[in-house]
Amino acid sequence: MSETAALSQPRSATNPWLIAVLVALATFMEVLDTTIANVALPYIAGGMGVSQDASSWVVTTYLVSNAISLTASSYLAKRFGRKSFFLICLGLFTTSSVLCGFAWNLNTLLVFRILQGLGGGGMVPVAQSILASSFPPAKRGQAFALFGVAVVVAPVVGPTLGGYLSDNASWHWCFLINGPVGVAAMLLIGLILEEPASEPGKQQNEGFDVIGFVLVATFLGALELMLDRGLEDDWFDSRFIIATAAVCAAAFVAMIPWEMNHRNPTVDVRMLASRQFGASFLVMLATGAILLGTTQMLPQMVQQDFGYTATWAGLVLSPGGLVTMVMMFVVGRLSGKVQPKYMIMAGATIVALAMYDLTRVYADVGFWFFADSRMLIGIGLPLIFLSITTASYNGIPPEKTDQASALINAARNTGGSIGVSLAANILSHRAQFHQNRLGSVLINGFR
Repeated sequence: MSETAALSQPRSATNPWLIAVLVALATFMEVLDTTIANVALPYIAGGMGVSQDASSWVVTTYLVSNAISLTASSYLAKRFGRKSFFLICLGLFTTSSVLCGFAWNLNTLLVFRILQGLGGGGMVPVAQSILASSFPPAKRGQAFALFGVAVVVAPVVGPTLGGYLSDNASWHWCFLINGPVGVAAMLLIGLILEEPASEPGKQQNEGFDVIGFVLVATFLGALELMLDRGLEDDWFDSRFIIATAAVCAAAFVAMIPWEMNHRNPTVDVRMLASRQFGASFLVMLATGAILLGTTQMLPQMVQQDFGYTATWAGLVLSPGGLVTMVMMFVVGRLSGKVQPKYMIMAGATIVALAMYDLTRVYADVGFWFFADSRMLIGIGLPLIFLSITTASYNGIPPEKTDQASALINAARNTGGSIGVSLAANILSHRAQFHQNRLGSVLINGFR
């Protein structure tokens, strides 16, 4: 049987839709934690007696460790087997989530968040490769629709759930809620999921690209750190940011030739040279920027400038989340009938219109102004996300599935960090600009 034919055949006797539901549930829980803590930061700062700036490291440490873990996921999934590695990651994520809920000071919370990020970083790309190998190409679009609900809707649900729990219970429950869900997911996945027959699992003993891993992890970790801390530390007026940027650039320059010439690279950057996968990578980078950039900017803006509580700030995103969920399944049905490039163009047009609509914001706009914009984005994003996810696996041989998953998820995570950083900087600079304009008007008025 050819490699293409092998990839087109489901590799498990278990109902693949049951597998899809379980890995999507675990993925939803992990992606949820990228945003659930954002609206809880004031509560964490107050509860632990630290500044808001110090509490923001709760988000930074998770993103950095998540990026580092993601780089090794391809090798570790092959070395231990996808099922075993997925369960290890899920177990680490669940245990560290509970520990985050019981953290007694900020330092211990940051340590547990690092462990949580390490576990979560390996889960998502492996979940995606499990789906790719469990479904034939004809049904893969519908399977990725379920996966897309987890990846695209979870960041929207995060602020809503985090705000509600922080306002009505305690910020600790933002992490403790993962405990029972994680244990149930581990038990069901352990019973149902099977290792692919063609996967050697523990017997596979390919050499690990240690130098490549260090270079890739350093590049992604430094990039995440620079993007997340840049605004707080005043960018290149900070020696820390300058040093981080220098480390990031040096790691990137050394990483490319090393990974291109290594026989078993940690990240196969040569895949980016292919027309289809390279284009999918770039579009996913932009999609991640729009998804997480708007998801983080809107709740912060309505809390700071419109007086919304954490709960209502999260609820602003909820109608868009419902629209996104419905659209995922609509697009999943269309994926086998319409070429991905047409759906991507339609989705990009809709998202561009939604983003332009947000430029009309002023002091007296109400709840539904923001909610309507999110619903319009919720129509466009699934058209882009699902089409790119499906197209990125076309023509990829079975042994490269894990690499493809790692790279696509790296694009989404890195793009998300870029989007959040850009949105925060533009919001800050425009606020300063308008404050200066108002100040000059007042000063001139008194003369």
